[in-house]
Amino acid sequence: MEAAMRKQGYHYLESGMRNVWLQNGFEIKQTPYGEGVSIVDVEGLHRAIGSALAGKPKLSGPEFRFLRKELGFSQRMLGDLIGSSDQSVSLWERRGRVPDSAARLIQMLYQDKMNGPVKVQRALERLRAIDDAKQAEILMARSSRGTWKEAA
Repeated sequence: MEAAMRKQGYHYLESGMRNVWLQNGFEIKQTPYGEGVSIVDVEGLHRAIGSALAGKPKLSGPEFRFLRKELGFSQRMLGDLIGSSDQSVSLWERRGRVPDSAARLIQMLYQDKMNGPVKVQRALERLRAIDDAKQAEILMARSSRGTWKEAA
């Protein structure tokens, strides 16, 4: 399957996740050191990935780590915020068993950062929608007119 997907896009492992593929917005170049990849607007790409993750019903460890890093939190800072140790946060990220409460909190913090302060009622409605949503295992991103979005 990975070979077939490579024909369709670029496997963006630099995100720290194995399920992110880019349909366009990148250029593969040959360098004296081998193949290199140039990506248009990496910050915009990361916002699109973060927005997609903030709407998932469950987060894997790498997805949780991606949002934590995008928020600029160390494992210790996040652990202190949610009343856990940095070792617990590290285990969640490595083993992939992220408590729902921690996942929901980091999703809300990310949405707050990207969309401005979120009222509690709207946040609860979003969480209900997340619970009802079905998400694909592979996240596909597409650049259109210089803006990254989750591809349909």
